[in-house]
Amino acid sequence: MLDTIKKYFAFGGSFAGHLKRGMAWSVLNSFFEAWQMMAFAVVLFALADGTLSEATMWTALAIMLGSIAGCFVTSHFKSENFCKGNFSMTGEKRLQIGDRMRYLPMGYFNENSLGAISGTMTNTLDDVQNAGGQVYSNVISGFVFSGLMALMLLVFDWRLGAVVIATIALFLLINSAMQRSAHALSGQRMAAQSAIVGAVLEYVQGMGVVRAFSMTGDAERKLSGAIAECERMNVSFEFKFIRFAVLQTVLTKTSSVLMCLVCVWCWIAGTMDAGVCLVAIVASFMVYGKLEMSGTFASLLRQIDICMDKVNAMIATPAMDEGAGVERADGLDIELRDVSFGYENRTVIDRVSLAIPARTTCAIVGPSGSGKTTLTQLIARFWDVDAGRITLGGVDVRDWKVDELLGNFSMVFQGVYLFEDTIENNIKFGRPDATHEEVVEAARRACCHEFVEGLPEGYATRLGEGGATLSGGERQRLSIARAILRDAPIVLLDEATASLDIENELAVKEAIANLLAKRKTVVMVAHTLAIVRGADSIAVVGDGRVLEQGTHDELVAAGGKYARMWAADRELA
Repeated sequence: MLDTIKKYFAFGGSFAGHLKRGMAWSVLNSFFEAWQMMAFAVVLFALADGTLSEATMWTALAIMLGSIAGCFVTSHFKSENFCKGNFSMTGEKRLQIGDRMRYLPMGYFNENSLGAISGTMTNTLDDVQNAGGQVYSNVISGFVFSGLMALMLLVFDWRLGAVVIATIALFLLINSAMQRSAHALSGQRMAAQSAIVGAVLEYVQGMGVVRAFSMTGDAERKLSGAIAECERMNVSFEFKFIRFAVLQTVLTKTSSVLMCLVCVWCWIAGTMDAGVCLVAIVASFMVYGKLEMSGTFASLLRQIDICMDKVNAMIATPAMDEGAGVERADGLDIELRDVSFGYENRTVIDRVSLAIPARTTCAIVGPSGSGKTTLTQLIARFWDVDAGRITLGGVDVRDWKVDELLGNFSMVFQGVYLFEDTIENNIKFGRPDATHEEVVEAARRACCHEFVEGLPEGYATRLGEGGATLSGGERQRLSIARAILRDAPIVLLDEATASLDIENELAVKEAIANLLAKRKTVVMVAHTLAIVRGADSIAVVGDGRVLEQGTHDELVAAGGKYARMWAADRELA
């Protein structure tokens, strides 16, 4: 238990002081609650001795009022510190997780499902946030209160104190067994909770596909299965602790009855004063209530402990190494040297070498699955290469600081993600300090100003999650506006006009032309060869390798794969 408390304080980070003060106020609160026993003792001793008077009553009242006032003050500061500490530290942890994810390779997000990440950011941290302070406060204050009561009873009669201390010791043994039992189940319960989050996300996000292929029943069965498993784990978790809870309750109730019997027997035998007997009988009903509450909350300690371990593990995930930590280079030439890369056991890029001088346009073409998109992602270091090296300005991308490296790129991908925010803030994601006028100018150049102005609230219009309220072409143009506003020296374009209707494709092409109006380094992946015809260099890839490279005219004249692709493209035009 002490190790868990230490971990809790360490988990608090910069807000650990609030947690420690909250714990200290909990202990003080237990002292003031224990004072109530002194008020009862004053009255009961006077009653037994036949000395009950008005002074006795005023003394008891003063002690009780002091106890109530102390409990009120300590409860206030206990709650204030625990609330501020718990909510602030979990907010800090969420920010730390979000910050760490910026520096993780994209492979992390393949190996760890969205449900697991979301579950940690929501359910796991919610458990710590909402239950952490309450659990630790009640466990500690319960044991402190019971210990104080035991000391008081020891002062009155060592036999009564011995009964309480023996009960506390047995209670701790049962609680320790419960903690060991909770170790395995808490992890399984948390895994089931993460699984249900993933299942719900998949069910909602894939609803369009589910309906299109009439797979509603299968999708519901998968979701129902995750819910049933989560239910089973929660029920198992509760049933696992019922026997311990029953055992703890039987122990405390039996001990309470035993105390009463001992008191009456000793009083009859003449070895205990009537006042002590009465005080002990009243105490027998008070001392174990807090102990039982501690036992109830102690069953959650292991779960909170595992929650903290899970969050700490995510924050401690190794980030991409920044090598020498380079912040700038003399130039921005891009070069790939014998680069190889694969996903799990499948090779996608195989010994590719490619040079892209600064301020030139390089188009990458080839069939689906040939590694075109992967090449652009490797250049921006979304992944680290398995072999070879990629340099920017002569410096290996693994030696650049991650933020400084990405600061050189503007990216426009086929899969556009827009945030649940205003259109203006979505465009400003490219440069948060931009003025409204700069946002509007970027939107004009991206050919999206007109449709934005036609919306009810213009640039203040809030988008749904992922920009679901806009068409594909509108989302694409907003992403281009974001890239224009960013104005980075290198532009990565990945199938930016794919899957668009003719009208939107023409608008996006015009927006791309405006994006490239300034002389920039451009790496362009395209499925329509007419777009890449004017590129300074065209790389034809297939099976993860560069099959041909040259200008449009050179490749057509060579009569190779590009020439065949060009001829097929002309037939479809």
